[in-house]
Amino acid sequence: MAVTIVIPTPLRQFAGGRSEIEIEAATAGEALEKLTAAHAELKKHLYNDGGNLRNFVNVYVGDEDIRDLDGLETAVSSGGEILIVPSIAGGSPAAEARAEKDLPNLGNDEIARYSRHLILPEVGLEGQRKLKAARVLMIGTGGLGSPLGLYLAAAGVGTLGVVDFDVVDESNLQRQIIHGTKDVGRPKIASARDRLRDINPHTRIEAFETRLTSENALEVFPEFDVVVDGTDNFPTRYLVNDASVLTGKPNVYGSIFRFEGQASVFWAARGACYRCLYPEPPPPGLVPSCAEGGVLGVLPGIVGTIQANEVIKVILGAEGILLNRLLLFDAWKMRFRELKLKKNPDCPICGPHPTIKELVDYEEFCGLKQPVKEETVLEEITATELRELIETNPEIQVIDVREPHEYEIARIPGTRLIPLAEVVGRAAEFDPSRTTVVHCKGGVRSAKAIRALQEKGFTGRLINLKGGITAWSDEVDPAVPKY
Repeated sequence: MAVTIVIPTPLRQFAGGRSEIEIEAATAGEALEKLTAAHAELKKHLYNDGGNLRNFVNVYVGDEDIRDLDGLETAVSSGGEILIVPSIAGGSPAAEARAEKDLPNLGNDEIARYSRHLILPEVGLEGQRKLKAARVLMIGTGGLGSPLGLYLAAAGVGTLGVVDFDVVDESNLQRQIIHGTKDVGRPKIASARDRLRDINPHTRIEAFETRLTSENALEVFPEFDVVVDGTDNFPTRYLVNDASVLTGKPNVYGSIFRFEGQASVFWAARGACYRCLYPEPPPPGLVPSCAEGGVLGVLPGIVGTIQANEVIKVILGAEGILLNRLLLFDAWKMRFRELKLKKNPDCPICGPHPTIKELVDYEEFCGLKQPVKEETVLEEITATELRELIETNPEIQVIDVREPHEYEIARIPGTRLIPLAEVVGRAAEFDPSRTTVVHCKGGVRSAKAIRALQEKGFTGRLINLKGGITAWSDEVDPAVPKY
């Protein structure tokens, strides 16, 4: 019987770029076995060396997670779907504890401002007073944080804590709508504060212009009722989860990549946390960042407003929050899916016998501090040095491992395009007798290409362009567009 396996965006490059693959199989395990046999590169991303599914990959048949070994024997019906869901790389206890007499009153101007809320029986005067009393901590003011902040301030949340340390870049403006052209070069937290105050002067903004770390998270989190994850990297995401669990705060989660988004409410006191869904992060470099993989500009607006909606419902004590549910959204196909989440009884932080009782080094946990063996250190070259090398060595070959649509946007003259996913299969096209410089947008994919060629046994000299084509535009030729 034929079953359709839905391939998530981060893994499509290892499945011939396809989003869905139809396979004849009777069980989920058989379907995955045939999938990885047909697409060998997928196997190492789905299975560990012991042949078990990796902890950062969930497999659903219908809306049920069947990741455990017995679950792979789950029968699949003809015409059914198997979803591979990897991690992708944004009323509270305090609010509920407040008696009505302790809630702040609304002035006449606030009553006029929030009138459309007040006439909703689900919100009403008391609900709006709860919003005014609430303290919400937003991590990040980027793609997810922009709509989050705008709608939470507009809704009348009394205090918004904002954590960010970045500055506004022109490339942010395609999706980070809290910032404007005039803000380019400004600290994001200053730009966001000005915009939020303009949206609603009744909302108090508490700015934390710093990187969230294991050293400061437990000082900040206890002062707020709800935490909202608008982060864009795995170390901070696990940090937000663990700090939320240790301080007993609900964590309203969202993440985005290209056209796909995820949202949920992780609340250890009432159900699953992020580690229950993804016990461990993917290996460094497996999931490209938005800077490498791109993101549809409206996607964070959709996911961020879903997060804002859930924050408001948590504050109001509403039923039906995204607790123990994972919402998946595909903007390109305009399709929502909802999957069930279960609390993991062996979860190291929210289970009955936790082994994590304090915050850890999350860079190390996510594999970003692994010692680099001397023999694996890559030879690098700056853009300026590359220009000089091209001028003095006509035999040099420069390989661009970006995607064809990126090559159309900007290119270094004389380069040859071989996308990263094709590098190993086309290794014979690299001349080992010539010096080869490999580049991408920023230097990450080109480093992966060089390591893949070295593992393949390529013996020629391979050099990574530090900073990629972006550095070439900055240092050599400003006419080459930056994207």
